[in-house]
Amino acid sequence: MLPTSVTVRYFAAAAEAAGREEEPIEGPTTVGELRALLVERYGEPMARVLASGSFLVDGVVRRDDARSLGARVDVLPPFAGG
Repeated sequence: MLPTSVTVRYFAAAAEAAGREEEPIEGPTTVGELRALLVERYGEPMARVLASGSFLVDGVVRRDDARSLGARVDVLPPFAGG
């Protein structure tokens, strides 16, 4: 059964865009649904982060919008370096 609530943690620029480091979010069941909800909620600053950032779903990087969410999702901005 898919979770109806997910804990979303924000890091660096994502935390700046959201104005918080963590929050529970009800409703989305896929990466794409979460992406759309975050852009709707936090606007252009979050859209810029998500354009090149990634989602870490229960410890695994997920970029496919159709992927199911887990209990925890980390929103990661793009990182410099190599």
